[in-house]
Amino acid sequence: MKYFNNVFISVLCLILVGCGSTPVLYDYTEFRKSDPSSILVLPPINNTTEVVATYGVMSRVIAPISEAGYYPLPVALVEQTFRNNGLTVPEDIHALPKEKLQEIFGADTALYLNIQEYGTSYVIISSDTVVTISAQLIDLSTGNLLWEKTATASSAETRSNSNSGGLIGMLVVAAMNQIIETVSDQGFKIAGITASRLLSKNSVNGLLPGPRSREYKQPIVEGQ
Repeated sequence: MKYFNNVFISVLCLILVGCGSTPVLYDYTEFRKSDPSSILVLPPINNTTEVVATYGVMSRVIAPISEAGYYPLPVALVEQTFRNNGLTVPEDIHALPKEKLQEIFGADTALYLNIQEYGTSYVIISSDTVVTISAQLIDLSTGNLLWEKTATASSAETRSNSNSGGLIGMLVVAAMNQIIETVSDQGFKIAGITASRLLSKNSVNGLLPGPRSREYKQPIVEGQ
């Protein structure tokens, strides 16, 4: 009986691992129905203490949107338009009526971004630069949610985990990593990785290929 219990537990673990390794595909029904071609990227709401986070993220999200086959409205033009109307706070901009945004900019959709993490932190024997961004794509004609996702990236992903030098050595390395990553604004680089994971048409549950992409309206391949 013990043998069969062990076999059952092993099989159950394999099933759970298998299920965990296969991402659940996003339901793109509303996205396909809307079939947008242009995206108004709104200034991100910065939930961190890093002042540079807003600019670091905004400078990295446009490329994957364009590469996905959409027309992102020029960031400088959008920012200046908001400033001319006395709007400089992202929270106030996000609260604007959807129909007003469409009236002013003529875009099909608006991308609402929230920065959850940005910057370098020191925790005992490790120092990592982490950027986490959540996004929602809203149809400006209907107000419907077309797509949403959260993505994150960390400098620790590409760093060697060598423990040479013992505890003192790891503390020194962690302190040095924090100094280097803070001074060099490693957050800007990590923000680029996060933005790609979030928005790229080639990422899991990323944006669907847009009208300017050769993959436009092609079937989604599971696991991509």
